[in-house]
Amino acid sequence: MTLNEALQQASQRLQAAALSYGHGTDNAFDEAAWLLLWCLGLPLHDLDEHRQRVLTATEQQAVSDLIERRIQTRQPAAYLTGEAWLQGVPFHVDENVIVPRSLIAEPLADGTLDAWLHAGTQQVLDLCTGNGSLAVLAAMAWPDVQVLATDLSAAALQVAARNVSRHGLQDRITLAQGDGLAAAGGRQFDLILCNPPYVNQASMEQLPPEYRAEPTLALAGGADGMNFVRPLLAQAAAHLNDGGVLVLEIGNEREHFEAAFPKLPWVWLPTQTTDDQLLLIEKDALRQVAA
Repeated sequence: MTLNEALQQASQRLQAAALSYGHGTDNAFDEAAWLLLWCLGLPLHDLDEHRQRVLTATEQQAVSDLIERRIQTRQPAAYLTGEAWLQGVPFHVDENVIVPRSLIAEPLADGTLDAWLHAGTQQVLDLCTGNGSLAVLAAMAWPDVQVLATDLSAAALQVAARNVSRHGLQDRITLAQGDGLAAAGGRQFDLILCNPPYVNQASMEQLPPEYRAEPTLALAGGADGMNFVRPLLAQAAAHLNDGGVLVLEIGNEREHFEAAFPKLPWVWLPTQTTDDQLLLIEKDALRQVAA
């Protein structure tokens, strides 16, 4: 059996199992390719080069077993491989963190946020850092900044520490445990990045198993998804330097966000896939919430 034949077979098995995607791939074929290439120790970008490679009986069994694990456990593929990629950068993941997929990564990597910063930008806060991927991408995007990455979960911060070390950024990224902005102490920042728990209760109850496998702490935002966001916006101005901004991901919660903050001015940050799930709020606007 060639790799290509194994890929077609695996893709069909995943498709027949009616799995859910969204943790690095959005379809059965791409998911199968990811799992097969990882299982065989091949680079994820070299599929075409290896399509005609003949698999040994041992390799065929290993691939089949991995596909079966994906089907039976309904865990995201990243939990099975221990690795996920965001904007082309690899990150370690496990069940203590959600699989990195934040929309914030796109404007970090493509330079969109640069227009909102200034020459003196030095301090960045990555709130709810999870596995540390946004903190790492921010440090890569701006070589002169210092990043504080915080999370309530000590287990998540252990994963983040691995990724900070993996990318050699220990001298520029500091990790701290705490609840919301309390973890930052009295510090002020030029930029706050936050991908908080924002999924509303009704949506949480309808999540497929792949998403329920992720830490509830990192997803659930209460009845309207705004339990974390309300105190964040009320306190954020006090943690921003003059001219500072907050970049906030709200996912599919636009309706609830607008209901919670009807008079708050913000700027939508469009991405390749969305127009109204990522927003930017300036310090002066946040003062209205704090008042």
